[in-house]
Amino acid sequence: MKKIFLILSVGFLMTSCGALFTGTSEQITIDSNVKKATVKFDGVKMGSTPMSTKVKKSFDGIVTVEADGYEEERFQFQKSFNAISILNLTNIVGWAIDLLTGAINKFDMKGYDIELEKEKE
Repeated sequence: MKKIFLILSVGFLMTSCGALFTGTSEQITIDSNVKKATVKFDGVKMGSTPMSTKVKKSFDGIVTVEADGYEEERFQFQKSFNAISILNLTNIVGWAIDLLTGAINKFDMKGYDIELEKEKE
């Protein structure tokens, strides 16, 4: 009975290691040389600089920082492989969950300091 409990416990703990251990979102800070510049994620206003917000690791859209009289700056969050996902080993369900939730990724940078340039006349 103890062996069955141990096997089930290990199986449960190894399911979706990235999602369990590192979560599906991370705190990201965005600032700019222009205070109160508008920050948009895929065209949706998220706030003004300086700002800090939780971002889902599955987000692959465009971030735009804009202010009146300045050229807008567009970029994407840089991501890399979340090595903790390797703990899924041969657990296909765990890999699928990490992939679908974005937990298979991690953000390379937690803070962005955007330099907006004045519009050319």
